[in-house]
Amino acid sequence: MSPPLYKLRVPDSLAALVRGMHPHLKRKVKAALKAILLEPHSGKALKGELLGLRSFRVGRFRIIYRVSDRKEIQLVAIGPRESIYEQTYQTLKKES
Repeated sequence: MSPPLYKLRVPDSLAALVRGMHPHLKRKVKAALKAILLEPHSGKALKGELLGLRSFRVGRFRIIYRVSDRKEIQLVAIGPRESIYEQTYQTLKKES
């Protein structure tokens, strides 16, 4: 397996969230992050208010991330599909 060409940027709040996950879910999320590093555009491109972000499915959870031109993958959010898109939108709205 070749080394990843992209660097992963994880905000402290998301790192803490992953550390606190159930071990089974944590393993799945870490495996998904490795897959994203190897194929950054494998996640679904989001539209509308979340244009520029991608979503990667991990069971009923989603990993929301952004691929930058600087060969970086910036994690934006991780959470259940039912609420993660609205939560991400609200977070981005507050930041701008």
